[in-house]
Amino acid sequence: METSEIPSLFNAVRIDGKLTFCGEEVELGKNDTRERMEKELLLTLWNRPQVVLWIKRSNRYFPVIEQKLKENEMPEDLKYIALVESALRPHVGSHRGAVGFWQFTRSTGEKYGLRIDSDKDERRNIFKSTDAAIEYLKELHEIFGSWTLAAAAYNMGEHGLRAEIMVQNNKDFYDLYLSLETQQYIFRIVSAKLIMTRPQRYGFNFSEKDLYSPLSYEEIEVECFGQIPIAVISEAANTSFKVIKDLNPQLRGHYLSAGKHLIHVPKGSGKGFHARFKSLIKNWNENQKGRIYVVKPGDNLSSIAQRFDIPLLALILWNDLDYKESIHPGDRLIIHPHKEGLESAPFSDIP
Repeated sequence: METSEIPSLFNAVRIDGKLTFCGEEVELGKNDTRERMEKELLLTLWNRPQVVLWIKRSNRYFPVIEQKLKENEMPEDLKYIALVESALRPHVGSHRGAVGFWQFTRSTGEKYGLRIDSDKDERRNIFKSTDAAIEYLKELHEIFGSWTLAAAAYNMGEHGLRAEIMVQNNKDFYDLYLSLETQQYIFRIVSAKLIMTRPQRYGFNFSEKDLYSPLSYEEIEVECFGQIPIAVISEAANTSFKVIKDLNPQLRGHYLSAGKHLIHVPKGSGKGFHARFKSLIKNWNENQKGRIYVVKPGDNLSSIAQRFDIPLLALILWNDLDYKESIHPGDRLIIHPHKEGLESAPFSDIP
């Protein structure tokens, strides 16, 4: 069995030489900066399972971020912001309402061009959200003239940081008195950089086969003339609903809205996709005609589900309804009976 030498905690926090973030020196000799750095490094190393997942996921997502940073001539160290913010998880959210790889709030995400609505949340898309983060960080760097301060502003907001700089009359991050969270933020990022660039030094020994595979997909354009189930997309791509959702974490719910969509499908499934999609849509539209139930006075979702012996949640999902949404006489609901005994389902009242 493979063995790993895990350094003692005292040895782990012995930092030799100069530390940098985006080419800017981390000033360990000023105020309590060494203590803050050591604290974050120890806390990070204490959660070794999390670091293992960082290392594994980085092989999947870092190439995307690195390429975009390179195209924009920005420091590669900025990728560690995404690592610290989300642990490279697309669906993670915070109590402040921040979501996705770069933890954008709704207002900031929309400001930098991300679509956030009931159909899509592009904060969960590694490509779109990284583009938005790059634009935001560029703007912060232009304001503050330092990547360290830009990262601090990313954490606490540019208006708050500008106010503290003006009141304290100081632009040196390591000499500013900021919220405890922001004071530790840069050191958390630098700790991640230290461990990720020298994993063996901290007892993380692995081979290429231990890492998660890089993203692999084909991008296709789908035009929907009405609301279309994602299940139809997955069938046209010869894959499962889950695979389409995993490759497109920005998609919310079970349907694509009307319009054009760029969708990622497994490599090799793009060939013949549109022919299969056209045929499946035709069949789906024809089947819908025989699956319509017209709501009557006294009906509610629970009673309808009970009548047709289907789960209430299935009825809600088929019709893209909200749990709290009311139905009214004359509304038309799509109902798919059980596959077994399909013909015996009580559809006698369906026009």
